[in-house]
Amino acid sequence: MFRTALRNVLAHKARLLMTVLAVMLGVAFVSGTLVFTSTISSALQKSSEKGFTNTDIAITPSNYSANDHNKDGDGPSDWHELPQSLLKKVAKTPGVDQVTGTVSGFAAVAGKDGELIGNGFTSAGGNYYAGKNGADIRYPLKDGRAPRQADEIALDSKTAERAGAKVGDTVRMSVDGPVLRQKVVGVFTTDDGNVAAGGSLALFDTRTAQKLYSKPGEFSEIDVKAAPGTSQTALKSAIDKILPKTAESTTGKKLADDQAKTIAAGMSSMKTGLLVFAGIALFVGIFIIANTFTMLVSQRTKELALMRAVGASRRQVTRSVLIEAFVVGAIAAVTGLLAGIGIGTLLRTLMNSGGATVPDGPLVIEPATIVISLVVGIAVTMLAAWLPGRRAAKIPPIAAMNSVHAVATTRSLVIRNTVGALFSGAGIAAVLGATSMAGDSGKGILGLGAGLLLIGVFVLTPLLSRPLIAAAAPVLRAFGISGKLARQNAVRNPRRTAATASALMIGLTLITGLTVIAGSVQTAVGKMATDSLKADYVVTMASKRPLSPQVSKDIAADPNVTAASPMRSSGARVNGDDGYLTGVNGKALGDLTRLDLASGSLNVGGHNTVMDEDSAKEHGLKTGSSYVTTFEDGKKSRMTVAGIYKGNELMRGILVDNATLDPHQKDATDRQVLVKTKDGASKSSKEALRKSLGDNPAIQINDKQDIINEIAQMVNLMLNMLYGLLAMAVIVAVLGVVNTLAMSVFERSQEIGMLRAIGLDRKGIKRMVRLESLVISVFGGVLGLVLGVFFGWAAGELIGTSLATYELVLPWGRMGIFLLLSALVGVLAALWPARRAARLNMLTAIKAE
Repeated sequence: MFRTALRNVLAHKARLLMTVLAVMLGVAFVSGTLVFTSTISSALQKSSEKGFTNTDIAITPSNYSANDHNKDGDGPSDWHELPQSLLKKVAKTPGVDQVTGTVSGFAAVAGKDGELIGNGFTSAGGNYYAGKNGADIRYPLKDGRAPRQADEIALDSKTAERAGAKVGDTVRMSVDGPVLRQKVVGVFTTDDGNVAAGGSLALFDTRTAQKLYSKPGEFSEIDVKAAPGTSQTALKSAIDKILPKTAESTTGKKLADDQAKTIAAGMSSMKTGLLVFAGIALFVGIFIIANTFTMLVSQRTKELALMRAVGASRRQVTRSVLIEAFVVGAIAAVTGLLAGIGIGTLLRTLMNSGGATVPDGPLVIEPATIVISLVVGIAVTMLAAWLPGRRAAKIPPIAAMNSVHAVATTRSLVIRNTVGALFSGAGIAAVLGATSMAGDSGKGILGLGAGLLLIGVFVLTPLLSRPLIAAAAPVLRAFGISGKLARQNAVRNPRRTAATASALMIGLTLITGLTVIAGSVQTAVGKMATDSLKADYVVTMASKRPLSPQVSKDIAADPNVTAASPMRSSGARVNGDDGYLTGVNGKALGDLTRLDLASGSLNVGGHNTVMDEDSAKEHGLKTGSSYVTTFEDGKKSRMTVAGIYKGNELMRGILVDNATLDPHQKDATDRQVLVKTKDGASKSSKEALRKSLGDNPAIQINDKQDIINEIAQMVNLMLNMLYGLLAMAVIVAVLGVVNTLAMSVFERSQEIGMLRAIGLDRKGIKRMVRLESLVISVFGGVLGLVLGVFFGWAAGELIGTSLATYELVLPWGRMGIFLLLSALVGVLAALWPARRAARLNMLTAIKAE
């Protein structure tokens, strides 16, 4: 039986080619994902480890977790509890070779074009701490000297190159809003993982850095390098004895291990997402494999019957089919693994070329990647081939000899349709039930319902194919006898048609659903920006960090500005419960916002506040209620609710006048500033506002359209990524259509020969096969569009519970394109099978069995 199985694989290698390709693509996706994520994770971890080379012990404030240790300068700005006296004390501890005081925060550097280098989240600043011999062991100088004065900085070599700056040049930069003009006095190299990944790093002298990021004489962290022969554990024990309760120490090894875990966790989510799409591609491939083996088994029915007649058991027949599947799966898995290694390398290259720089490192191919790829490829193929093999083994030899085995019984069709109806009904009920739930609680039920409905529709597809394909009859009549034959061929074997169309249906369901959701969210955010804001501009930091209060003062001083309100946040207690306050300019609030009041008035000033419905409900308050607020400095004040408004993503919380809030804040900072100008939102007024802020590279000035465009850009980027990932499933589905048609042509060779003999020319044969492919593809496309819209609507109902302006928007244009693409799939997939059918020798075909 083993030799027979191998002979069958070799005899049908052309027919198995599409199956090999389908499995290979799925396996390549899986192995490529594993190789890519392992390579990136390894490179980031090694780069991170280099950053801890000179750190054997890190001392941080005791309320600052070691997991928050951060070599990229993106550390918390509120932890400044390590005084200079502690640093000197640590330096005298036995076993200490060198200590380094660290201060870090955000620093945006502008290039020659005035634009921010990198993005706001990876733009870091810190201090150059002159230790032994006046050098900072973390940052070896490549050129120039260390910064010594307030107007001097040193740049990492990669940032200097991108900024086009060299020693002696002056660069424009910012740390919290106001523009700084700093002289570049040094260029250094660094193992900082953030810089290696495309970030920027600017260093000030320690005194200036403390002034910008903390307080004079205080550090956010103290790094200790052990003397030769001193272990990290021993040094930690010695340092712990002298540390105050407000500080704690962590070994460099633990920091590196924690950083590695953080990187692994971050890569895990990316890996999971990519593997989901690889799973979709493999799931679609199952239809192709099952179709292929069903047709191969059907063509060899008499051969299998003869084997049964001469003594082969049912189990042996099934086993022979599974052996064929094993060989096919093994070949596909090995080629898929090799292709996946190439994909992993390509993804890394594309990531670097797209600006998301990753550290250098070798390509990582873990043993688990090889094992998973081989197991997945072989297992998927054998699983899909098992049912056709089992079905073939159950056919009685005599019936098979007489070719009476192919007709599906009424009982089997009734069972199939009943099962499909039950799954579909349960899926629809679950999806509808999920739409009545709030937010996250309905996600799981929605996912379960979507899965059940997809399975149910797949099972029912043979039943649905007849009426839906029959609906295309008027169009097909225009093509004469070729169109009529194409329609009849499409419904001749409903199960095969269903399996072929379902592969395309799954891909289009996901693509359509995502497009519906994304378009609706984009419209909702645009509506929110239009409905909630009267302000012409929203001013923020590019890093989304707080703005210096000086920014709002500079804006208010602009003669073109008619109204402005800095938005400030402050922790507080409301009637004894935790809460937060948002400081606003009460006098200008009505000119800058368009809040939908549920009750009361927009009277913010003095002890009057306005709050959103959620805050009012949380604290048990209503319009006219009086409550006690405990500010962040501990002082209390009795406040009154002047009004309650409907909150949204742009405006929510308890609104308090800044004049009331500021006296209780130690370091006031602004999240954003709302601005209204005389000329309204225009290119000239935006440019004037930008100049009044010193052409600051760190500050973003967005009008309503900019906010909408920013959301649209994010949505489109996400959609394009998902389209790219789902393209693999669609490509596999196309292979399925090609495979089905090619094998169908082989099956119908005698019939095609007869058609040629009675007068149907080669063009008619080609047209018949193409139209059959077109009908099957459009059938799958229509099912995909309908299901995609349904799932998009259901997901939107959940999103609408947290996004008040959400409403269903059907992207008719894109849906039309999707339908046209499904038709194009049918046309392209039929090219080779149609050509093959037309080239058949009619006499040879008529004699074929």
